[in-house]
Formats: sequence, structure tokens, C-alpha cells
Amino acid sequence: MNDCDISLYAIIDPNRVNGRSMVDLARAAAQGGATIFQYRDKTSDTRTLIENARALKAALAPFDVPLLMNDRVDVALAAELDGVHIGQSDMPAVDARRLLGGDKIIGLTLKSPQQALAAPTDVIDYACAGGVYATLSKDNPSDIGIAGWQSIANSFRSKTAHLPIGAIAGIDASNLAEVLVAGADGAAIISAIFMQDDVERATRELAKIIERHRP
Repeated sequence: MNDCDISLYAIIDPNRVNGRSMVDLARAAAQGGATIFQYRDKTSDTRTLIENARALKAALAPFDVPLLMNDRVDVALAAELDGVHIGQSDMPAVDARRLLGGDKIIGLTLKSPQQALAAPTDVIDYACAGGVYATLSKDNPSDIGIAGWQSIANSFRSKTAHLPIGAIAGIDASNLAEVLVAGADGAAIISAIFMQDDVERATRELAKIIERHRP
């Protein structure tokens, strides 16, 4: 499938940027060392989603980092993004792959060992498991902890030895090392990047932690 570096996975959401420009903040996070981006927007209409996705894509183009769309395969296609990240209630990964083709990145959220064992590892490129820590950035906060994450990751890795699996939810500079030491190939981060006053500096600090602790 498609190789992708999910070590510092920046998720940008217009509701988690303190009223600032997503384009400016995405550029700052890329300068700070984010390795992959996801545009997540649960409130905007489809036209706005496409316009925002195109603007983010243009801003990130000089950094040569992938930009994925959360949930919406149609928006990813219209904006010619690098792929999608889908959840368990979204379009099935096999259908997303059929629509997107073989050269696009597809990521999948996993919330249980059962979902990990059922993951279609022949059509996805990575997975993220969580939520590891409690978070307010989603409507359904959860807290499975490191042990819960490892249970999901072990099930996933029993199916595939080559696909990366990251951790998501509530991860910041205070607990990122713990996640990496537990075996995560990366961490998906929202607030600890895009809610910070200095986004580039915050991202750079997270990148340093990853450099020190990534397996």
C-alpha cells in the first residue's frame, strides 16, 4: 500500500483554532515538523469543506506533507487531496479504496480489539486507535488508557506486521512519550498543536519528543 509517516499527525479543525486562520496555522505546524495532516470539520457545508480543503492543500504543498480529509471521500476527491481518514460508521474502507484508487492514503479509526481484528488491512495504509486519554475535542470523549491502546494495537499487529498504528485523543507534550514508549508509531494531535499560542513552536517541541522516544 502507500507509505506514510504518521509520527506527528496534525488534525486541524476550524472549531479548535481559537478563531484563527486554519491556513496560517497549518503552515506553521508544517514548519514545526508535522508529518501528515487531516482536515476535520463536522459543521461546514460541502462547498465550504471543498474550499477549505483546497486552501489547506495549497498552503501545505511546499512542505510535501500529505493532507487527508476526515470522513468525506467526496470532498477528498473534489479537492484532490492525498486521501481520507475514516471511522467505523463512515464509508467502508473497501468502497473508499475503490473510489479513490490505489495511490491515495486511507486511514482507519479503531476503538476495540474486535474492530482491529476486523480491519481490512489489504485496503488501508494505517490505523489510529483511541481515544487514549479523555478529550473535549469530540462529542464522545473516551479514555481507554495505555493498556487499552496496547490491546487494540496488539490485535491489529496480529493481522499485519507492516502497517503503522498510531494513538489518538488527549495527547500532548505531557503524555506523548508514554504513548510512544508503549509502541505507538505516532500520535494524532489537535489541541496541543492548534490551540496553542505559538503553533510552530508547540509542534517543534512535540517533534523533539518523538525524535527521542519513537520506537
